[in-house]
Amino acid sequence: MNRLFQLLCFIMICTSCTSISNKQKTKKKPNILFISIDDLRPEMGSYDNSIAVTPNLDKLSAQGLQFNRAYCQQAICSPSRASLMTGARPETINVIENYTYFRDENPDIITLPQHFKENGYETMNCGKVYHAKYNDPEKSWSKKPDKKLLGYKFKGLVGGYALKENQEIFKKNKAEMIAKYGKEAKYGLGMGPAFECVDVPDNTYIDGMNADLAIANIKQMITETPDKPFFMGLGFISPHLNFVAPKKYWDLYDRDQIKVSTQTEAPENGAAMGLHASFELRTRANIPNKGKIGDDLAVDLIHSYLATSSYVDAQIGKVIQALKKEGVLDNTIIMVWSDHGYHLGEMGIWGKATNYEIATRVPLMVWTPDQKSRGVPSDALVELVDMYPTLCDLAGLDKPSHLEGQSFAPLLDQPNLPWKKAVFSQYPTPALREWAANPLSKGMRETYFGPLIEEVEQKIKDQMKADWDRALFENDIMGYAMRNKDYRLVVWKNRKQPNEAPLFVELYDHKNDPTETKNIASSSPEIVAELMEQLNKGWEGNKAGKEI
Repeated sequence: MNRLFQLLCFIMICTSCTSISNKQKTKKKPNILFISIDDLRPEMGSYDNSIAVTPNLDKLSAQGLQFNRAYCQQAICSPSRASLMTGARPETINVIENYTYFRDENPDIITLPQHFKENGYETMNCGKVYHAKYNDPEKSWSKKPDKKLLGYKFKGLVGGYALKENQEIFKKNKAEMIAKYGKEAKYGLGMGPAFECVDVPDNTYIDGMNADLAIANIKQMITETPDKPFFMGLGFISPHLNFVAPKKYWDLYDRDQIKVSTQTEAPENGAAMGLHASFELRTRANIPNKGKIGDDLAVDLIHSYLATSSYVDAQIGKVIQALKKEGVLDNTIIMVWSDHGYHLGEMGIWGKATNYEIATRVPLMVWTPDQKSRGVPSDALVELVDMYPTLCDLAGLDKPSHLEGQSFAPLLDQPNLPWKKAVFSQYPTPALREWAANPLSKGMRETYFGPLIEEVEQKIKDQMKADWDRALFENDIMGYAMRNKDYRLVVWKNRKQPNEAPLFVELYDHKNDPTETKNIASSSPEIVAELMEQLNKGWEGNKAGKEI
């Protein structure tokens, strides 16, 4: 009898262990909510902006991990997004401007959502995650969002404007440019106003609709395939130009509290080729084609940028609340990022598209159900290209061999770990390229920008003297930027002759000059030499765990 009892106990223990083992084997992988925000610099309360109203992102930061020193690989939409979505750097995939499709150059590369799709995930895209039409529908996404689930019909807005008068301005200006320049005019010439404030519901504009669309489709995926994890790529266009948001988000701000930048000049001794003339903003109907942006207009622009940032913050809050309501938040990883930063008058310009701190530094936040550290920000140097390997680690997936980033998953538990020695960005001659990073078009030179472009070119000629060559500077010069703990180095080189000496070098001391007002390269040759050696070691030579 005693032996029979012992046998029964043994069987029960074995059965219990098998049951636990099976549960562990069948545990559902975490869902991924991958949120992109266009043109958002670290302009939130959690990043010490005292007037920004971003309660949902601030809460995410307080409950997750915020990176204070995260950087993009190129401060323009398509190269940045193509880089982070493929996990490879802009020149590796040969995407350095907005009009090259990464699939044409890299037909077999495995993208981030594609990798998750191939590992059993339902992958879906709502909004702008890739750039525009380069959305990789065949390989990256397993399912299209169903707009019928919205419960309403979204009416596309002419030029993105809700106001009829703004739509008419846009149509008139665009028609004039198309009549003169044909298809070329579709890429930026002939625009409407830079901002709009109208008392309309959130889902009047596309970002509000995409938040609703993501929520509705997440609910459907949870209902129809509850055992299948999802990867939701949710992309918001705001605060990209045009700065359009419902009036209630404008009303969050007191105009008298909005301050314009006092750094209105280019860096002393900086590269003349390193700053553009705010071309993207100046195409807007209510912006002067040349000359300084006055303080009243500057306040309007900053107000509209803040309002659109608050608008997006509210949409993110809705989506996170929906995850909680549906009972899946405790098995979802949330990663929020922006594709690049933005000048709001700093250095005298407006827009992205430079190699400086203000354009390359981005907000980056991560929340996971089981991270050990919460609310302690990290000052580790990280890059957007690191997100791909990080998500692989967090989801328990193998990493493809082509990746050129380093997983920062360990920082979720120990945010103060010693980490990368440096991070890297690049941008081709901002002064002589359009905001899409393509060389200046015939239309740009012949329209109202002609005189402004001549002024920009003259500054470069005066600085570069005998080295000036328009074809070279427009087409082949690349600025390679490296940011380490204390310095930013920008090296301007002929990308087709990488072994030649740089044409120009910039060095900024972030210990004493965090806003990069003075290039000290000529007075600091020893530091330049040391940093050039570090730059030449590339991203692999500066990974965490590597000795410099």
